[in-house]
Amino acid sequence: MRSLIRFFQRLCAAVVRVCRLVPMLPVVVVTAIPLAVLGQWRPWDAAVAGQSSLSAQPAQHGAASASSIAIPVLGDPGVGQWLVIALVLIIVTDTIRGMIDDIRNGQVGVDLLAVMAMLSTVAVHEYWASWAVTLMITSGEAIEEYAQSKAEHSLTALVKAAPQTAHVVTLPGVGRGKIQTDSANDGFRHTSSARFAAAQRFATVPVAQVQPGDVLMVLPGEIVPVDGELLSGEATLDLSAINGEPVPRTVFAGARVMSGAVNGSAALTMRATQPAAESQYQRILQLVESAQESRPAVVKTADRLAVPFTVLALVIAGVAWAVSGIPTRFAQVLVLATPCPLLIAAPVAYIAGTSRLAAAGVLIKTQDVLENLGRVTQVFFDKTGTLTVKQPQVVRVEMLPGVETQLNEDHVLMMAGVVEGYSVHILSKGIAKAGAEAMARLRARFAAGQRDCPEPEAGMPGHGRDYPVVKNIEETAGKGVSGTVNGHAVRVGRLSFAAAQEDGFLPAAAGGVADSRRAADADSPGLAGKARNSADLRTRFGMLQPDEMASYMSVDGQLIARIVLRDVPRANAKAALAALHGLGVSKLAMLTGDKRASAEIIAREVGIDEVHAELFPEDKVAAVSAATRDGSGDRPDGRALSVPRTGVPAGKDFMAKPVTMMVGDGVNDAPVLVAADLGVAITDGTSTAASESAQVVIMNDDIAAVPRAIAIARRTKHIMLQAVVAGLVLAVIGMIAAAFNLIPVVVGAFLQEAIDVVSILWALTAVLDRR
Repeated sequence: MRSLIRFFQRLCAAVVRVCRLVPMLPVVVVTAIPLAVLGQWRPWDAAVAGQSSLSAQPAQHGAASASSIAIPVLGDPGVGQWLVIALVLIIVTDTIRGMIDDIRNGQVGVDLLAVMAMLSTVAVHEYWASWAVTLMITSGEAIEEYAQSKAEHSLTALVKAAPQTAHVVTLPGVGRGKIQTDSANDGFRHTSSARFAAAQRFATVPVAQVQPGDVLMVLPGEIVPVDGELLSGEATLDLSAINGEPVPRTVFAGARVMSGAVNGSAALTMRATQPAAESQYQRILQLVESAQESRPAVVKTADRLAVPFTVLALVIAGVAWAVSGIPTRFAQVLVLATPCPLLIAAPVAYIAGTSRLAAAGVLIKTQDVLENLGRVTQVFFDKTGTLTVKQPQVVRVEMLPGVETQLNEDHVLMMAGVVEGYSVHILSKGIAKAGAEAMARLRARFAAGQRDCPEPEAGMPGHGRDYPVVKNIEETAGKGVSGTVNGHAVRVGRLSFAAAQEDGFLPAAAGGVADSRRAADADSPGLAGKARNSADLRTRFGMLQPDEMASYMSVDGQLIARIVLRDVPRANAKAALAALHGLGVSKLAMLTGDKRASAEIIAREVGIDEVHAELFPEDKVAAVSAATRDGSGDRPDGRALSVPRTGVPAGKDFMAKPVTMMVGDGVNDAPVLVAADLGVAITDGTSTAASESAQVVIMNDDIAAVPRAIAIARRTKHIMLQAVVAGLVLAVIGMIAAAFNLIPVVVGAFLQEAIDVVSILWALTAVLDRR
């Protein structure tokens, strides 16, 4: 019973929404009742007949002439039929007004067929057909509104989530914005009321009034209104509305907080660094609005095709009338002439595709980008941060052979990680991340209060701590970082920095080969001795691969281990590139400034066809510009490529005009992103430069979104073509059948409505996720 009640509640709510969208629809539906009941009723006939009975012979003639109120073309309609005529006139007037507005806005007004269909059915006294056409027009508007709202669901969800207000701290001396200045000028007056006092400390204002320097309070569950800097100790932020990241991110004082993020369970304090109009979420909304307002070339073409379709319909209707000599044939053809598959189905499909991309974390600047996405034939990738993760990652820890220690690899990573966490070097983040993971493994292995990290020297019992105590952090530019961890001096960085003592030489405890040469080195110049000892230690560790780099760690002057890092491909990079090949993309190339040896290793791991290494930014622009200009994908040195296209069925090259795509991070790749036919920026939603330089912005930092976007674009175009072609073919077949009197006027009107509904709903399937 409850489910039945809920069903009727949802049904009533849907009816109310439809009535609000198209107010004329319920009027048209209700008009069917008097048309059925009072359609032929003419009360004026009875009045005229009563007057005629009082007259003699001449009265018969008078009654004959007055018993019907005949109007040219309309004849003598009944009460219900007059209501339909009035309804037709109202809708025709409104439709003509809309056509005039369309022409003023530079669009072709092709509702002429609907106007002529309504007027022609009234002229031939087919009132039920007239009513059906009016129902078709009003219900078509409702269906269009429904389809548009469904197609734009993901886009409007972004807009609705936009922050509207902000809580500005108004205490004098806090912040540097206008609101705080005004508060300081007013002082602490009128403090007798607690409520008034609170109002003097916090002011809730429209987000547009927030200025850089204002200090804001964001309550639990509220949306961060503008970009800023976190002032409170830490905060947990939900970034799913920005980049689709499902797990909340914890940030600490000094971190950047972005507008659109949802605050966690504790209030946070932040300082605004950007006004609302220049904040990250507003940039995302600008992309959404530009995509919604744009009209792709294929939709513009569909609009232009609606004009010859209108002419064709009028020709078929006119020929049918002329040949048969029956005016009803004209109306029979026109009620089946529907340009809706062109005018509505095409844009609905593209808006649905744009919304589907947004749901997948991909934002586009215009709907023309959606068209170009479906024709990509070659893709250039940046290496670092695009094919690989953004920072080098730890791949292994090598303990120095011959050195006795109680530390294992996890201990080394933990101690190095807590020191490197204070460094700004490019390798520090990778080591700090690996250190945090090692600390978690150690914590899981030992119970609270037990030794997570033993003393470094072999045989020492040590006391250990639950968490390492870090002091005296100092970073030496270009060399490394040092500090005290649990009372032990730890140095991480270059070999010469990690292993050096105050005299500049390696410690005697290095042992092995270093010991055997210690005496010889004592008589050598300092630099030469250090170089030989460094070479000896590197030999003991072994050779690094071309794409590897290393940091060395010593504890209390004793070199302990080497931490090896490298650029690691994204986990799904190989699968994403294979998917691109499967979609028929002919060439996948890498453009990088790195050395060729390391670039080729990454290329082999992920499946790149071609590598261009050691390039300057202008070299990257030249390579992409050459491929964009001629579509041949020539190499920068002028030699032509010969890469077979894979994945495209024979005889079905549906990408007539080749499109070159460049995929980068949107910041240092900005020039080359602009040079390509299609620039794609892979970001985590925090880069504002991406929306400036790229036409496509991937907000979830997922390289798999590249083939997914191409697949969505192609599926959208296929669905659009299917909806348009199927609707037009059915309409033409129906018009020809009506010309031969095979389809009655009323049936034709309802059949046209069915064609419209099918084509529009089929176009709407582009919003569905069918991977």
